[in-house]
Amino acid sequence: MRELIDQLNYHNYLYYTLDNPQISDAEYDRLYDRLVALEAETGVTMPDSPTRRVGGELLKGFDQHRHLARLWSLDKAQSEEDLRAWLARVERLVADYNAKHPDEEPLPPVRFAVELKFDGLSLNLTYRDGELVQAATRGNGVVGEAILPQVRTIRSIPLRIPFTGGTIEVQGEAFMYLSVLEAYNRTAAEPLKNARNAAAGALRNLNPQVTAERKLDAFFYNVGYAEGVSFADHEDMLQFLRDNRLKVNPNVRFFDSIEDVLAELQSLERRRSEFDYLIDGAVVKVTDMRTREALGYTDKFPRWAVAYKFEAEEATTILKEVNWGVGRTGKLTPVATVEPVELAGVTVQQCTLNNLGDIERKGLKHALGTRIYIRRSNDVIPEILGKVTDEQDGGEIPVPETCPACGSPLEWRGAHLYCPNRLGCKPQLIGRITHFASRDAMDIETFSVATAEQLYDERGLRDPADLYELTMEQLIGLERFGEKKARNLLDAIEKSKHRDLASFLYALGIPNTGKTTTKELADHFGTLDAVMAAEREQLLAIPDIGEIVADSIVTFFRDPVMLDSIARMRSHGVEPHAAERKAVPASGYFAGKTVVLTGTLSSMTRDEAGKRLEALGAKIAGSVSKKTHLVIAGENAGSKLAKARDLGIEIIEDEAAFLRLLEQEEAGASASD
Repeated sequence: MRELIDQLNYHNYLYYTLDNPQISDAEYDRLYDRLVALEAETGVTMPDSPTRRVGGELLKGFDQHRHLARLWSLDKAQSEEDLRAWLARVERLVADYNAKHPDEEPLPPVRFAVELKFDGLSLNLTYRDGELVQAATRGNGVVGEAILPQVRTIRSIPLRIPFTGGTIEVQGEAFMYLSVLEAYNRTAAEPLKNARNAAAGALRNLNPQVTAERKLDAFFYNVGYAEGVSFADHEDMLQFLRDNRLKVNPNVRFFDSIEDVLAELQSLERRRSEFDYLIDGAVVKVTDMRTREALGYTDKFPRWAVAYKFEAEEATTILKEVNWGVGRTGKLTPVATVEPVELAGVTVQQCTLNNLGDIERKGLKHALGTRIYIRRSNDVIPEILGKVTDEQDGGEIPVPETCPACGSPLEWRGAHLYCPNRLGCKPQLIGRITHFASRDAMDIETFSVATAEQLYDERGLRDPADLYELTMEQLIGLERFGEKKARNLLDAIEKSKHRDLASFLYALGIPNTGKTTTKELADHFGTLDAVMAAEREQLLAIPDIGEIVADSIVTFFRDPVMLDSIARMRSHGVEPHAAERKAVPASGYFAGKTVVLTGTLSSMTRDEAGKRLEALGAKIAGSVSKKTHLVIAGENAGSKLAKARDLGIEIIEDEAAFLRLLEQEEAGASASD
């Protein structure tokens, strides 16, 4: 069995990674069938057996996987000027490092790698002592979804690698070849629209058999975590990946000058349609590993790499009609329907327009039935650029005077139309209830827009408080609601009664407030009653809350309808609680000060710095005002630093001095404890 597995995995490598098969399909099948027979006879399946690649059992759900090393996003450059600005920052930091470390070997002149930026689904594979033990999606960069059974179906990914010296994490991109997509669609009962979604949907399908049917592939380009191995430069790392039978895209190029890099980027953009997979740009990286370590990271991005985004693809189509949709706040948004058109691998049929001003600015007021330009900004959001001709030769886009959902007369508020009928307009009510139940709000699992519409139509649900009056009998009688689904929903509603105060305030949908403001309210006042009773002056005393937000909060909690809704929730046991707050020092340099962090810190993220400052009694604000006591300015600080100077606010621009002060205060706080 061991010999068969090694032979089969070797031939998989030759076939799927090198495109250089050395045996026929029939010979491969004979070896494979022999292994299947032996596994059935012995009842043993080894961890790296190729028979594990196609799973047959459905998974109950995805577990979370915490990456050993963070998966970073990439900063973007969309022009030659952007790329040269990135290089200027890199070269300045390299020069600064060399000047500050005269006793070390200087960092070498900057050399570049240019790789394709694939448009699929990011993968993070974990190999321990040579064996593939985990595979995960990128997730938020720190935690992803564990998808090992699905990834096993990608035949170019080795289940065992030669390197057995420790644990490593390798990053790459799973994708579907365009030719594979075309072949799949020729016989598929439900054709797939594009390769990007086909790959993502396959890997996030709970049935690995579905993943296997898509015949995905993957390219690898990074070792994010390495135990027992190190690399001198990017070329060294890529060779390590190749040596371990991980598929590396052949279109990687290395250059010594930015001029050559730009020429390569232009060439790739011209040739993007020649590749048998989707790309949306290229990635430019500094090759030397010592330099990467010296450059470090911002809050979100490595300073040593940048994604060069190609121009969004454009097309022309016919504007068929424009309808106005109503959101939970009552705002109307025009949505354009166009004749279907293929754009960057996706069939576009609808485009969002912001408001009437956007329609007029783009010369679309008389464009119905005419040909228009559309673009997918960053290859994602369909956008109408304008008419192909300047003539006003099309039908006029209608601007409603009454709400298309409830018939109420509309109101202009600034640049937008609003329906004022917040208690009788179905889309508003459904939107409000759906928002209330969403993950960042009350986190009522299994609740969806479709559920909200069904309960609105069949059970008279009109207010978030109505959720807490639902019974098993009411739910079980609904279509698609069995006992299990009804019980799960009721349990989720019951669990939501004990959400934290910040989430509850966000769930209420107070105008002009988001998650940051509701957290500040919860932290400042501590109880729901205190928030509801807050006067305008009390609210204005909170950093980042200005007059418009303060007025919105006061008005909201004086509204009899909202007060009745909250009272009903509380009568059913909804008791939002403030998050536990650790005791913070009452004295010290930072205690009681409102601090704004701006720019980039090299020693830590702004979020980490903020938490350390809060532990010392500081309040962290997002904007500079007269209430700000101190501004910590890192690299590339901009308008906030300028405003702080104008207002005469204390500023710390020396990161080393800030770090010394921070550590000194932390040591003092620990001693007093």
